[in-house]
Amino acid sequence: MVISTALLALSGCTTEQAGATSTKATEAAIPAQQASSKQASAPNILFIMSDDHAERAISAYGHDLIQTPNIDRIAAGGMLFENAFVTNSICGPSRAVMLTGKHSHLNGFKNNYNTFDNTQVTFPKILRKAGYQTAVIGKWHLKSAPTGFDTWAVLPGQGDYYSPTFKTANGNVTYKGQYVTDQITNMALDFLQQRDKSKPFALLYHHKAPHRNWMPDTKHLANKSLRKKFPVPANFFDDYHTRLNAAVQDMQISDMTLSHDMKLQKGTFEKETGTGGFGDAKNFDKERFVDLWIKELGRMTPEQRAIWDEYYQDISDEYHAVKDDAKALALWQYQRYMHDYMGSIKSLDENIGRVLDYLQAQGLSDNTIVVYTSDQGFYLGEHGWYDKRFMYEESMSTPLIIKYPNGVKAGVVNTSLVQNLDFAQTFLDYAGLVAPSDMQGKSLKPLLEGNTPDDWRDGLYYEYFQYPGTHNVGLHYGVRTDRYKLIHFTGDLESWELFDLEKDPSEMTNVYANVQYKDIQADLHKRLEDLRLQYKAN
Repeated sequence: MVISTALLALSGCTTEQAGATSTKATEAAIPAQQASSKQASAPNILFIMSDDHAERAISAYGHDLIQTPNIDRIAAGGMLFENAFVTNSICGPSRAVMLTGKHSHLNGFKNNYNTFDNTQVTFPKILRKAGYQTAVIGKWHLKSAPTGFDTWAVLPGQGDYYSPTFKTANGNVTYKGQYVTDQITNMALDFLQQRDKSKPFALLYHHKAPHRNWMPDTKHLANKSLRKKFPVPANFFDDYHTRLNAAVQDMQISDMTLSHDMKLQKGTFEKETGTGGFGDAKNFDKERFVDLWIKELGRMTPEQRAIWDEYYQDISDEYHAVKDDAKALALWQYQRYMHDYMGSIKSLDENIGRVLDYLQAQGLSDNTIVVYTSDQGFYLGEHGWYDKRFMYEESMSTPLIIKYPNGVKAGVVNTSLVQNLDFAQTFLDYAGLVAPSDMQGKSLKPLLEGNTPDDWRDGLYYEYFQYPGTHNVGLHYGVRTDRYKLIHFTGDLESWELFDLEKDPSEMTNVYANVQYKDIQADLHKRLEDLRLQYKAN
């Protein structure tokens, strides 16, 4: 294997060299007794996180939108969680919760406009002090430099699908002609090959895909293999009756841009339509998306561009056939979105297979905890939407699959309520380390070993802070139990919503004003206040 330039540049680099001015002081605050991990038996950790991967786009979850055989391998060899959720459904905040084991209001990274305080204690810092070799490669999206890692190479912001650039401690490196999912995997495999084999490793292998704008690898386009007709969700033309904030959002598929999202090239449509999620903001420039799209196409090599143009050459004719019929246009946009979204997942799944194969070939599988998850869920046309943010099921839920042959039975399904808040304590528990008392999650180790503690949670707390902003989703927080959900919107349209998930799994009818739910409503209000006190959200 060719050793990547970025990994060579990182050889021997420490996080202190990466500009983390107070990392030494922060790590010194980690209890000294935690540095006594028994390295010979400590499990390796491979933490695979994708971006915006909906459960419905994973075949292990029983859906047939796409086949994901390699993610399914993890499920077949371990535990699949049916009730895994996030605390704040948006990219950067979700990652900050994962690292710190603390809700957004405590770790300080409430929305994507914030900058992560990289001096605070995170699970990689604790593992590193205890003797683990740590690395993060791929999506980061926290603005500040990664700390607590022996090796890091991360995408600036959202990164690019073609000819991606990576930030490293020693500067930026661009991989001309490479596809981002392949390159993240190349660098992850380089790390695994070059690692210090006397130490356990903790590798955060984090992908850009399938984040917007969903550009598949050209190798999957040659035979138009992605062109299938996807079933349209029953609530695609939702009228948002009884849900005030849902009615004013700006994340409808019908508002996607023709260029950046639909992949039409400049000159094939009369004018840019849609809002791109910016609504009627005065500073929104629709031509910005056209320019952005032209730049993204320009990152391709001539060979890639030729394949791309051949594959997409007929979509202009498709567009002109439906552009004057709003319903037909929205349905066409849905199919275009699904084609490209699933295409980016195809490469994601294949590359995960490459890493799983390496672990198997090197005899590392049995003593490596392999986690597959996403930073949150995503809408695949439900309510007519794409994106995430709301506390509704499709975005609050997230896939979670964990395989560990030395400690987890194969092919098990778990239905307990779990959150991304639990990752930090789970990894520390498996490493034989004591988590800091201010971490707010629960170790999943008992569940993975087949035991459900008597005091396991019966309710989840959620919060969302990015308003005003892209997609116009109002400020809200709430509680979800195994059957009910109570949401409090506190922004411009202050309101309460209550859903009976057993009777209404698609959350179409707000029953907050229904007297039949009076007692349930009162109980949920009490649970919500208790959780806010527990998590210091008041």
